[in-house]
Order: sequence, then structure tokens, then C-alpha cells
Amino acid sequence: MSETADRRVSVRIDRPADEVSAFAGDPAKLPRWAAGLATGIRREGERWVADSPMGTIEVRFVSEEPGVLDHVVVFPDGTENLNPLRVIADDEGSGSEIVFTVLRREGQSDEQFEADVAAVRADLEKLRELLS
Repeated sequence: MSETADRRVSVRIDRPADEVSAFAGDPAKLPRWAAGLATGIRREGERWVADSPMGTIEVRFVSEEPGVLDHVVVFPDGTENLNPLRVIADDEGSGSEIVFTVLRREGQSDEQFEADVAAVRADLEKLRELLS
């Protein structure tokens, strides 16, 4: 296993950061762009529960700060994984960059980590496509 602990994946989106944040930070919209995470999501009380390739998971956004879309994924076995996600306005304010930091999970092989990175890249490209 390599020593790489994380990888940043980013795409530019030609929409203002507040619009990108509002769309990407809405748990109900996750299945539209985050197929690597969830194919279906529903609200159960105060929790957002999703069907994912890993089984049934819980998704919790952990900040209400503008541009910060960090979220925790609780896996079926109860382990939690923090997913740092930021939306950064460009200098003109008409576009933005969305940056997802993929953190390597304990015991994750290089192949599994690279598959996660590829899934995140595909998800961000889908988000860009939806918002274009």
C-alpha cells in the first residue's frame, strides 16, 4: 500500500459558488450527481439514509458555513468517513471550483483508493454537466 493519504479532485463549474453550494449541498439531490455515493436517498426522521454500492448508509452534512459541504458517511458496519468538500468562488464571482478531498480509509488498498478517486471525479463531472 502506498503512503498517499489523500487526493484532491476538482472541477470548474461556470456557475456562482452559492448556486453550486445550494445544489450540491442538498441531500435530496445527491442521487442526481453522486452515483459513487448514493443511488437513492430518503429522509428517516432527522437522518438522510441512502442506498449505495456499499449497502445502506447515512449521510450527514457537518457544516452550515458557506462553501463548506463536508459530509460524513456512516457505513453499514458503523464506521464513519469524513468527506471534505469545498466550493470556491472564482475572482469574478461568475464561476467556481468544487474541490473534494478523497481521504484514504484505513486498510484500503491502492486499487480501492484509486477506484474511489475515479468515482469522485466522475461524480464531480456529472455535477458540472447538470449545472452547465
